[in-house]
Amino acid sequence: MAAPRKYPDELRERAIRLVLDAKAAPDGGGGNVFKRIGEQMGINPETLRGWVKQVEIDNGTRPGTTTDDATRLAELEREVRELRRANAILKSASAFFAAELDRPSR
Repeated sequence: MAAPRKYPDELRERAIRLVLDAKAAPDGGGGNVFKRIGEQMGINPETLRGWVKQVEIDNGTRPGTTTDDATRLAELEREVRELRRANAILKSASAFFAAELDRPSR
């Protein structure tokens, strides 16, 4: 179960939109956009920087692993773990039954 989020989704989306708009402005937002907007909204600038970075990756404007790809990768890794565990159980079960066949009957 995921931990509860510190910031509501609406605040997060608004802050990201403000940063992206400031960066798209002709003057580039001037100064440290993340620090200025983070202080205005009560968000740690590094947290805000991470959110904006992930949105830029998801939009294709920055290289990296998208949120969808990361989610799919996590699902596949979980499935691989489950399948490996099932294979180990099946191997031990087959070894047990093979040993039963080798024993003389009473």
